[in-house]
Amino acid sequence: MVLKIRLARFGKRNAPFYNIVVAQARSARNSKPLEVLGTYDPIPKPPPASSSAPADGEKKVKDIKLDISRAKYWLGVGAQPSDPAWRLLSMIGLLEPKYRAPPSKNDQEEQNR
Repeated sequence: MVLKIRLARFGKRNAPFYNIVVAQARSARNSKPLEVLGTYDPIPKPPPASSSAPADGEKKVKDIKLDISRAKYWLGVGAQPSDPAWRLLSMIGLLEPKYRAPPSKNDQEEQNR
């Protein structure tokens, strides 16, 4: 049984909301998962609990909630993350980033010295 860690989409049109789930690889995107590991809200929102009025220059954040111990367990038993799930898990620090920017010419010149 091949397992995948992937995103299941919920929410309204133009307002997506995702559950981070563990499911069988051959099942449909929104079918019943084996386990829900967390949630991901890709729409940037202002940071929570600002005591004063929010400043105009304040950076908005995307919300990721994840049960890290269960994610480590599923990765340990061989569940393969999809590309978007890999990106989220690498942002949290569970996996190495999959794609790295190629070094620029200046970086290569410095390494050759």
